[in-house]
Amino acid sequence: MTTKKDSSLPFLYKLLISIIALVAMFWMALVFGAVDTTIHDVWLAITSHTKEERALMIWELRIPREIAAMVVGAALSISGAVMQGITRNPLADPGLLGLTAGANAALAITLAFFPAANYLLITIACLAGAAAGSIVVFGIGAVKKGGFSPLKIVLAGSAVSMFLYALAEGISLYFKISKDVSMWTAGGMSGTTWKQLQMIVPFLALGAIVAFVFARQLTVLSLNEEVAIGLGQNTTQIKAILFIAVLVLAGASVALAGNMTFVGLMIPHIVRAITGTDYRFILPMSATVGASFMLLADTLGRTINAPYETPVAAIVAVMGLPFFLFIVHKKGGTFS
Repeated sequence: MTTKKDSSLPFLYKLLISIIALVAMFWMALVFGAVDTTIHDVWLAITSHTKEERALMIWELRIPREIAAMVVGAALSISGAVMQGITRNPLADPGLLGLTAGANAALAITLAFFPAANYLLITIACLAGAAAGSIVVFGIGAVKKGGFSPLKIVLAGSAVSMFLYALAEGISLYFKISKDVSMWTAGGMSGTTWKQLQMIVPFLALGAIVAFVFARQLTVLSLNEEVAIGLGQNTTQIKAILFIAVLVLAGASVALAGNMTFVGLMIPHIVRAITGTDYRFILPMSATVGASFMLLADTLGRTINAPYETPVAAIVAVMGLPFFLFIVHKKGGTFS
């Protein structure tokens, strides 16, 4: 019989390995790019205030960009895991259920009517847009009898997302802000600054902390809602709190890096195969694996066609779409 201590040790080792992999991927992302740099250049950029050109470029451009990649990858992975747990829907993902499309439409509206808006206002607008998009999707999914079937929700999310993307595109064309909006819709961390990180990272950290605090309740909720009620959980309140955390994570991610579909779908499934069904393990592992994945995607985007950049969203989609089809084929609409 396995003791609690014995069962916790393997996870600690797995988490440690994922953290080591994340650190290695972060250094790799800083070294490789359109401009040839070395580990020594990266070390100088981090540890000294040298005015050397390459070190300065790494500090002002690459480090903020890769930090953005890490926090966005972690945030989307955590939000996807939480959504899958709340809805018990293996196809749940912020990008598939209208959250990122709603945030994107809100961003376009904000840029059109408030062109001088700072990142804080843009972030708040994205949070509101994510909430509106998700409410419409779940509202459509609940119109007919049969409840929130996974396939019905995904179809509703696809239809609403297409409408919201079209709305954002129409606004950007009418107000001649297509170039500005495309910076986000293409998906990517290019041009991220330290100031932007200072505004956005607290939102992402807050959403992640809330998810971690309610991880135990989420585990029970993801397995059986009746059992959760029997254990005295206020399931409505817990769902509301966790859903707000998802909105914060998804909305702030769009404000920082644009639309990233499939990250929140793929990473939790990969992690669940490694850690099991306990969200106390799934969420931290999703954060590290998601951060590493986004660093890899961003590095590929910067290097495979250097000096030109390949949109990160396209790279993620190339990897994510086959995974999505695999999940649909293997699991249909329920967790096994």
